[in-house]
Amino acid sequence: MATASSQTLRFPTLSLSLSSKLPLSSAFSVSLRPRRRPLVLLVSAALDAKPTVLVAEKLGDAGLKLLKDFANVDCSYNLSPEELCTKISLCDALIVRSGTKVTREVFESSAGRLKVVGRAGVGIDNVDLAAATEHGCLVVNAPTANTVAAAEHGIALLAAMARNVAQADASVKAGKWQRNKYVGVSLVGKTLAVLGFGKVGSEVARRARGLGMNVIAHDPYAPADRARAIGVELVSFDEAIGSADFISLHMPLTAATSKMLNDETFAKMKKGVRIVNVARGGVIDEDALVRALDSGIVAQAALDVFTEEPPPKDSKLIMHELVTATPHLGASTMEAQEGVAIEIAEAVVGALNGELAATAVNAPMVPSEVLTELKPFVDLAEKLGRLAVQLVAGGSGVKTVKVSYATSRAPDDLDTRLLRAMITKGLIEPISSVFVNLVNADFTAKQRGIRITEEKVILDGSPENPLEFIQVQIANVESRFASAISDSGEIKVEGRVKDGIPHLTKVGSFEVDVSLEGSIILCRQVDQPGMIGKVGSILGQENVNVSFMSVGRIAPRKQAVMAIGVDEQPSKESLKRIGEVPAVEEFVFLKL
Repeated sequence: MATASSQTLRFPTLSLSLSSKLPLSSAFSVSLRPRRRPLVLLVSAALDAKPTVLVAEKLGDAGLKLLKDFANVDCSYNLSPEELCTKISLCDALIVRSGTKVTREVFESSAGRLKVVGRAGVGIDNVDLAAATEHGCLVVNAPTANTVAAAEHGIALLAAMARNVAQADASVKAGKWQRNKYVGVSLVGKTLAVLGFGKVGSEVARRARGLGMNVIAHDPYAPADRARAIGVELVSFDEAIGSADFISLHMPLTAATSKMLNDETFAKMKKGVRIVNVARGGVIDEDALVRALDSGIVAQAALDVFTEEPPPKDSKLIMHELVTATPHLGASTMEAQEGVAIEIAEAVVGALNGELAATAVNAPMVPSEVLTELKPFVDLAEKLGRLAVQLVAGGSGVKTVKVSYATSRAPDDLDTRLLRAMITKGLIEPISSVFVNLVNADFTAKQRGIRITEEKVILDGSPENPLEFIQVQIANVESRFASAISDSGEIKVEGRVKDGIPHLTKVGSFEVDVSLEGSIILCRQVDQPGMIGKVGSILGQENVNVSFMSVGRIAPRKQAVMAIGVDEQPSKESLKRIGEVPAVEEFVFLKL
């Protein structure tokens, strides 16, 4: 559901409209020339030119090749914030690693052109997700390719710390032989607390179990059954840090996790605990960690990430003899670097091609099988929204929209998020300059004060097809086409998918059947011979091609509604002549 507060959408007034509404129940249709149109879910690039992708940090050759086969690629590294803002207005996509900050200013400077930001890696704390969403920009990451590399590095630091490998190596190279000084501790039988049980955290847990460690984990979002499947017990945060011999950090950096390990939490830990961090430097209060090391609460720390990277040369933490440090090497294997490059390149290219990436981080996760199944209905949903909003009369403000989905499936078996987004796109784009997609649909509706409710009408029948029809209603508005007002007082349009093509099947209380291609003229008329010919002749004289026509009526010689699909937009003069036909009581032209 999308809700919001203050703004009202206004529409221009159309003078060519009469006021009468009579229900028509049956439909007579003539199919002249149905035609398929391409479907675009999210982002459409210019047809005559390649999109431009700015690669702001180094990317593996395999990923660059994929990008260059599809787009113009600008590899510009070490850009200042000002240089990035200057370049971004000429780019359709941006790819970064962890070193480039993609701020609100970047999205504002793009002037709406930037459609995709690709983060070559897992963490997205260097991207302003709220600003991206507001500007309709999809953010994708590459969460799987470097998972194993990061987990392996975490285990490497764990073992190296426990056996003083780095310190002993430096000692030997300095000409010393201090076997007694670098006695380590065993991992077998020790308790490892994994804080953050996502992809990397769970892989660390698997490997630690293989080393004979007892593994517990804390993650408020992790399913307990997944943890149990690999022999890990989920516990509270305080229990995890209070009982662990080793702590391995794997959470993202957010407002909730910033400086999660601090003086207060260190005081709750078992004396002599050892800490590994291959997640984000900001999750540890580094000054507090130095104090905990000095006091003996923390026996050792092995760190791959830091609050400031690279850290200051005089950092007390880096120089501490009980700290093993590496320069953010978690994903730095040859295999992971190429894998990340390919994964992020595929995600960016897919998004620019109009596909919703499975790794989108600021859009609802719609499974690929759902996308495939709902594809024919996506076009229908958007066009119903476009039709409904164009039927609103000037001076009316859209505030309340109701969407009904008729289906034979159980309510939980129909994912409507994509359809709702496309209806929102259809409602807003025709009367604003905003680009709406799955990323920002709910936000945009809320910002404009539109409340969208959904209901599922359960029908008897086979659940093989996801939907029978979609109905869109706009309440508390006047209509340019009085016949579009239903018996209950709302503007109502309804449609179905037939042979893969969206069709309009109801306007108000009137049944019609017209392919939603090109544009539509709706006429309410007195049912009499020659009406199709008269209107068709007017359009033909201006070389406007009629692609589809449907006539619905109450009974012979009574009122009827004629829906005409046209490929070109008729001139104002032609529309005026249609309105002057004596039997035509009202009409409206709707652009799809």
